[in-house]
Order: sequence, then structure tokens, then C-alpha cells
Amino acid sequence: MGPDAPLRQQVFAQAPELVGAYLEWMTTLRDKGRLPARLVELVRLRIAFHNQCRSCMAIRYSRALEDGLTENLVCSLEKPEEADDLTHAEKAALAYADKMATDHLSITDEEFDDLAKYFDAAETMELCLQVATFVGYGRMAASLAMTDDLPEDYSDMGAALAPWRNAPATTVR
Repeated sequence: MGPDAPLRQQVFAQAPELVGAYLEWMTTLRDKGRLPARLVELVRLRIAFHNQCRSCMAIRYSRALEDGLTENLVCSLEKPEEADDLTHAEKAALAYADKMATDHLSITDEEFDDLAKYFDAAETMELCLQVATFVGYGRMAASLAMTDDLPEDYSDMGAALAPWRNAPATTVR
């Protein structure tokens, strides 16, 4: 990955026999998934807040921006259940993501019934896989404090951050 690679890639390179498979997994989720990029990015950012993963909060993926993600939508993540610019499907996905990130054992059949109103079985499983990946990766990244190459507002580990209250984010293609 080289010395000029982003910090997260340099960290991953510490396990060279695994990082290729991990990056392949992430590429598969991105390229083979059926869920809208905007929805996936909203879920990712909401989980980043719960995880307090600064590197996750500092990034906006270009696919999501091209699919209609705006910073106004990101601001809706502060109180998604009250937001009028989020779709019902996005709110259901975010409610599931919130529980997975904060109290996964409280998830009931009712949450899955709500998801079934908007997503077929394959999309629901994709959402589950995306959420599980974001929760685990974000917690790992937060525990490693990978903030060296982030905008200054994201590097202070002292205060809780939210993606809807910070400096401009970095766009990743």
C-alpha cells in the first residue's frame, strides 16, 4: 500500500495476509449490493456516531453523494425519526442500525417486520451484513484512534463527535 497510503490502509497493512480479503469483502458489499448508496451511507454515518469512529465520520463516499446524499441529509441523522427528508425505508434501516449499534439483544421480530415493509429478504440480509461490518469496523477503528490524517476537528479524542456537527468531510471515490 506504500508509505503515502491513507493511515487506515497503512494500519491494515500490518496484517498483509488478511487485508486483501478484507478489502475484497468491502468491495463486494459496495459493488454487488442492491441497496441504494445513499441509504448505506446514512446507515454508515449513524453507526459511526454510535461508535465514535472519527475516521468513519470524516468520510463521505462519492457513490452516496452521486445518489443524493447531502450534508442536510447527514444533519437529519441527529434525530432520524423526526426528519422529513428521510424516506420511510431509510428510517426503518436507521432504526435497525441504531439497535444493532447500541442494544442488539433488544431487536425483535417487530423490527424485522418493519424492515420487510420496505426491503425484500435479500435486501434485509444485505442491510444486516452492512450494519454488522460498520459496527465492527468502526469500533476497531475507534479503538485504534486512526485520526492522524483527518481534518483537525475530527482528531480531538476528548469530546464526543457527530457527523452532523463537524468540519467538512473528505470525499472518497
